[in-house]
Amino acid sequence: MDITIRIPEKVDRVAVFGSAERNLKMIRESFGVNVGARDGTLSLRGEPGGVAAAQRVVEGLIESARRGRTPSQQQVRDAIAESGWKAQRGGGGGGGAPAQETGDTAWGDRLEVYSGGRAVAPKTENQRAYLDAIRDHDLVFGIGPAGTGKTYLAVAAAIHLLKVGRVRRAILARPAVEAGEKLGFLPGDQYAKVNPYLRPLLDSLHDMMDYPTLSRFMSTDVLEVVPLAYMRGRTLNDAVIILDEAQNTTRTQMQMFLTRMGQRSKMIVTGDTTQIDLDDPRDSGLVDAARRLKRVAGVALRTLDKSDVVRHELVQRIIEAYEPGPSMETGERGAEGGGGSGEGSGGGGDA
Repeated sequence: MDITIRIPEKVDRVAVFGSAERNLKMIRESFGVNVGARDGTLSLRGEPGGVAAAQRVVEGLIESARRGRTPSQQQVRDAIAESGWKAQRGGGGGGGAPAQETGDTAWGDRLEVYSGGRAVAPKTENQRAYLDAIRDHDLVFGIGPAGTGKTYLAVAAAIHLLKVGRVRRAILARPAVEAGEKLGFLPGDQYAKVNPYLRPLLDSLHDMMDYPTLSRFMSTDVLEVVPLAYMRGRTLNDAVIILDEAQNTTRTQMQMFLTRMGQRSKMIVTGDTTQIDLDDPRDSGLVDAARRLKRVAGVALRTLDKSDVVRHELVQRIIEAYEPGPSMETGERGAEGGGGSGEGSGGGGDA
């Protein structure tokens, strides 16, 4: 679909386009349309739904400029979120029920992210069921071992929902819990201190978005990567909120996080119950929440296993080797009773 919008001569084009055409960039990235400005006209080209939503936003900006107003960045983001919501959901509101998005209003077989038109697709049936749950429910728990894609797919879903205008913000949170070793004092400012804990989430974002887009989104709070402690007191509307490494939250922290959900928002909670780093694993907020909420309407719980591992093929074998069972007990007895033979054997502990 291709349409042309003429900007009236007496209308301030900067008020419509934004400084350095910032408004046009936000429209292009939110609705996935091509936007061109030339000789007092604005051209929009792309999928009909995205073009129609973008047209409504542009016409609203023109009307504001006609009245002598210059919309703030937040007002433009609000207009984009509202227009995108109406285009995809028929103007309906949120609530606690499943979103029931279908077809191209959410995603089909793949998720569109920002890096050069690259798409992310599930590789196993469990991963597909996990993404379907994210699409159809407002609160999803993804539980599974390392390498199953639970965090990566959650981030991809968040970026996709942001790109198509289903949400206007994406917030990624993680508890700052050390994995079995004490790091002690960390130098630097507040961001430098928490950055090591948030690095896995940032790695996923860098894999899906080019650096200029990622920097722009983070500088304007369209994207946030924050420690879990910084979530207290917030209410997040029109957002997708991810909690990673949730097995290392306490019950109180998990309750605090889950109650941050605002109108028209989605939450995705991911974790691995075999890697709890709390002093008392029985206090894990993920285990407790999965038990309490598994039968609550609007909540989906999806489990991934070693068959869903999509990292190096050795990761799946490592997970199997660390599973409790007779083989582990036998190995321990052999190590204890074999004197120095453990160091000289071919299957040493560091293999």
